Amino acid sequence: MTIEVKVPVLPESVEDATIATWRKQPGDSIRRDENLVDLETDKVVLEVPAPVDGVVKELRSKEGDTVHSDDVIAVIEEGAVEAEEPAAADEEPEAAETQAGETKEKQPVPAQQERPKPDESPRLSPAARRVAEEEKVDPGQLAGTGRGGRVTKGDVLGFLKGGGSRREERVKMTRLRSRIAERMKEAQNTAAILTTFNEVDLKAVMDLRKRHQEEFTAKHGIKLGLMSFFVKACTDALRKFPVVNASIEGDELVYHNYQDIGIAVSTERGLMVPIIRNAENLGLAELEHAIAEYAAKAREGTITLEDLQGGTFSITNGGVFGSLLSTPLLNPPQSAILGMHTMKERPVVVEGEITVRPMMYLAMSYDHRLIDGKDSVQFLVAVKNALEDPARLLLGI
Repeated sequence: MTIEVKVPVLPESVEDATIATWRKQPGDSIRRDENLVDLETDKVVLEVPAPVDGVVKELRSKEGDTVHSDDVIAVIEEGAVEAEEPAAADEEPEAAETQAGETKEKQPVPAQQERPKPDESPRLSPAARRVAEEEKVDPGQLAGTGRGGRVTKGDVLGFLKGGGSRREERVKMTRLRSRIAERMKEAQNTAAILTTFNEVDLKAVMDLRKRHQEEFTAKHGIKLGLMSFFVKACTDALRKFPVVNASIEGDELVYHNYQDIGIAVSTERGLMVPIIRNAENLGLAELEHAIAEYAAKAREGTITLEDLQGGTFSITNGGVFGSLLSTPLLNPPQSAILGMHTMKERPVVVEGEITVRPMMYLAMSYDHRLIDGKDSVQFLVAVKNALEDPARLLLGI
């Protein structure tokens, strides 16, 4: 019996998807719930599992094709899947490898043969080998553009002419990167973005972490980091300045009576911003667990569309990459975003005395169509005050 595999129903905010990678090919056996194909959307990569045990009979879409909800993309011939070979069958290659290693030890390669000469490299065409020999070019420095990565005469001449490799590579932009570019440009074209700056003395937070880190970790099973303090400081400031937590929809202002905080996470595929729901109701330990979980899911590619949708305010930390100061871009339809930066020990004046403190520059970008300069400055000052005296968060002042 043949079973059709269809694209799952995509969320309303996602119109289509792209076939990213087929995990099986026609003729391959597959078990129920085993991943058959990866679908790339604007936000995440979705795995499509096999609905039954059987053999892949047909793939109806190629990698790179655009597909929609309920499109048939593959056909599986249902049937029992043979059990895998016992582990003993895998021991032969290991034994062979061990034997090969022993052979090499008994018959070492002479030193003069360890590094092949240019004319012995199988990567070079005959003409390229001759030019490389004449010009004394190390083949290891050459990038091949021929079939199978073979180095041609033109590659060698181009290397010599340019004083080095001038190879170019064109790679199609991923759906996620394309969507990020679209949204960032949309933010610049739509919102009236301004940025206000301040600096914060993190000595109180650092002392608090140092004093209670061991006990906190033992009780909650996770380390007390910096980000949870920033989230708490922001939720406290958003309570005082609700306009920063609002958004614009058409000719209406939407004030949210909840605080869903987006935490920007850098991944190999691009920037993702998972959302911590009702962050105002969470303690430091709950925030640390949520942040760690979302960061792991984003980097492992297991994050879902639901994890990324919504959000009323965002925090991004360029400091982990060494950024001293930057102007973060809004994440529409949100109206504000806080930018953290690298923490540096700097001399500052405290109560008339010069002392060294762990200082960080803060930047808040905001939509001036909705948020006035006074509100943005006072919001950032409220974040600064909460971080410099964390007791304020407990006292609600």
